Amino acid sequence: MIPVDKQIEIIKRGTVEILKEDELKERLEKKKVLTVKAGFDPTAPDIHLGHTVLIRKLRQFQDLGHKVVFLIGDYTGMIGDPTGKNATRKQLTKEEVLQNAQTYKDQVEKILDMDKLTIEFNSKWFKDMNFEEVIKLSSKYTLARMLERDDFEKRYSSQQPISIHEFFYPLMQGYDSVALESDIELGGTDQKFNLVMGRHLQREYGQSSQIIMTMPLLEGLDGVEKMSKSLGNYIGINESPNEMFGKIMSLNDEIMYKYFELLTDIDMEEIKKMKTAQENGENPMIFKKRLAKEIITFYHSEEDAAAAQAHFEKVHSRGEIPDEMDEFKTTEGKWFLPKLICETGLAGSNSEARRHIKGGAVKINQEKVSDPRTEIELEKGETVLQVGKRKFIKIIY
Repeated sequence: MIPVDKQIEIIKRGTVEILKEDELKERLEKKKVLTVKAGFDPTAPDIHLGHTVLIRKLRQFQDLGHKVVFLIGDYTGMIGDPTGKNATRKQLTKEEVLQNAQTYKDQVEKILDMDKLTIEFNSKWFKDMNFEEVIKLSSKYTLARMLERDDFEKRYSSQQPISIHEFFYPLMQGYDSVALESDIELGGTDQKFNLVMGRHLQREYGQSSQIIMTMPLLEGLDGVEKMSKSLGNYIGINESPNEMFGKIMSLNDEIMYKYFELLTDIDMEEIKKMKTAQENGENPMIFKKRLAKEIITFYHSEEDAAAAQAHFEKVHSRGEIPDEMDEFKTTEGKWFLPKLICETGLAGSNSEARRHIKGGAVKINQEKVSDPRTEIELEKGETVLQVGKRKFIKIIY
């Protein structure tokens, strides 16, 4: 077993807060194998790099020899976490939650050691909880304390509706810690209220309070907002190497060092040296390419990373057309351009396609087209349609 001080050094990398660090040290010295829990509500099917900040920390605990519980909140997921929301979430069906949960399991295999992982569903204890037990759980916390929570307080003071079932979310997440008798719970900084609830309820049920660890929220490609699929500023772990490379290269120069710290295993001293070198005039593109290769190697392979870099340099640095691209075959020679862009899958709607055209992001055989009313007549053979810097398709007529 790795010495306690070394474990704490590893655990603290990229961590915002440990409540409480002295308790963590004491627990590690007293109990060699700790139960480490993190809960995930499968409210959306895809995992992006923002999610992996916490999942990578779980892997560190696995490598240190601790028991990691990947808790899938199939019951809490049907409520929807009210954290940061100014309105009641739409409730998902059990079928939707379970379908998303399966895709979560498939994706975390890329990060976690599945042979050492315990996967639990919180329906295991909630589905058999009778109403007397629900009342007992509800009695463990006051409404006044619940309304101290920032998002509830804002909604209450602005007279926006709060459904009673939303108050059950933090109680249920906290009770998960009771059911699992967890020693440590991980969550994002926005989850602190729910994590502290776990500490509180464990005391109420006669258990030792878990240590809580909060992880930073990873900003997305815009460098401002939290990475989110709904905001379109995300990098999915199942995206193609070329797409991942291009997105990473679009990152703000300063934020890439946060990505190095939270998304790679590169030593912190080496990361500091890269940042210092950039401040002294070194081209940040050198380090950004390394970041892209590190991340793509982890989720795909070293060969994929090298090919993605070559593709990026060919298409972006030299402005050339890639050697390989998807094909779209058609027997129609005349097309309304926005419709063609949608039909080839390079845009999700006609309005999106028109925005791309107006913004100068569309090229046909490397010639820019800026009029969204354009109708084109395809020449026999191959035509290359490009949208943005990374999307190409070969049209065969």
